[in-house]
Amino acid sequence: MDIRSLLIPVTIGLFAALPAPADAADEPPHAVVFRDGAIEFRDYAPQISATVEVDGSMARAGNSGFRPLAGYIFGGNTARDGDGAEEIAMTTPVTQARSQEIAMTTPVTQSGSGDGVWQVSFIMPTRWTMDTLPIPDDPRVALVEVPARRLAVIRFSGGASDARFAAKAEELSAYLSDTGQVMIGAPIYARYDPPWVPTPFRRNEVMIEIQDEQAVAP
Repeated sequence: MDIRSLLIPVTIGLFAALPAPADAADEPPHAVVFRDGAIEFRDYAPQISATVEVDGSMARAGNSGFRPLAGYIFGGNTARDGDGAEEIAMTTPVTQARSQEIAMTTPVTQSGSGDGVWQVSFIMPTRWTMDTLPIPDDPRVALVEVPARRLAVIRFSGGASDARFAAKAEELSAYLSDTGQVMIGAPIYARYDPPWVPTPFRRNEVMIEIQDEQAVAP
């Protein structure tokens, strides 16, 4: 299946419900193994994601898909023991509550097939495992294990229009092809910053998975 992907930490309308900018979201653990200007190869550790599937356009799916995920991480869940549960606030120590809040990380992933169905996923913080993560109250939210992988990434700043993402995806694909890398899957588009960050300073990325044994300095 031809898969298109979009990584977005949070859609604009939903950032308003999140904590102030001082409560920065963590990124998934990774190591930069190669750098050439704006291009990096990164090794990402195994991850767990909370995922939902939604229909519609890319932008609409990003909004509607994130809502049940936000509900899950901000308390729409049940502890594994079915009793009281830890609440994990973004910037405070652990407290006790009936449901668990799960600390924010970036990015949220959105992947789509050509039939207009999108998978929107939120990467869980590393302290959680499949055995300890609370059970989503919303049946649309599924917990998925993501294996370790190597991603080639090109970074750029400014506005994150579809056209700019497409152009950067083409640039990264050409670089990987020219340097003999083996690409796995389609480009992943990433936006990391909330709307209160001035446009010129916003961080955007395009990512493409590549085979480990091919991911060497050209």
